Amino acid sequence: MATVTPSERIAGVFHVELQTFGDERGTFVETYRREWVPGAREMIQSNRGDRKAGCVVGLHYHLHQADYWYIPFGRCRAVLHDLRVGSPTDGATEMVDLGEQADGSFAQRGLYIPPGVAHGFASLSDMTITYLVDGYYNPADELGVAWDDPEIGADWGLRNAVVSGRDAANPRRSALPPHAVPRWPLRT
Repeated sequence: MATVTPSERIAGVFHVELQTFGDERGTFVETYRREWVPGAREMIQSNRGDRKAGCVVGLHYHLHQADYWYIPFGRCRAVLHDLRVGSPTDGATEMVDLGEQADGSFAQRGLYIPPGVAHGFASLSDMTITYLVDGYYNPADELGVAWDDPEIGADWGLRNAVVSGRDAANPRRSALPPHAVPRWPLRT
């Protein structure tokens, strides 16, 4: 069974240490169970992204959607930042490496990200991310904050990151429009 631990840095984030089963045929990993995250809504859509080494994706956030990430191939550094004004961890930043580790081992981990927490990742190698969401795509709920905002202080683990035009244009936290600032507690 997986070991689920609340983040020590950001309220509502959960780290999931997954259990791997294997034999001469290969391995099996149960990557998600609804019961692992208390109070979370049902995940209703699954997505997959493949990235080449050296990319930064994010920082994105939603007012109404939670994500659950799993890296089946490669290595990434996830960066989370609590944007929820009034939350007990407002302004906290957390970084966690997922997938293959620097020592060659593979960390079977999942990461639950609640609404209002900005999230992004740096592809430290060619990689694949799979993620579940508890809401269908809604362009009005696809928000972003600058990946390189000094107030956030993210260590992406990369030099000369490749960033999309959309992500490069995201405003700093201090410049987010009032209607796009998450407030604690969020009503989803």
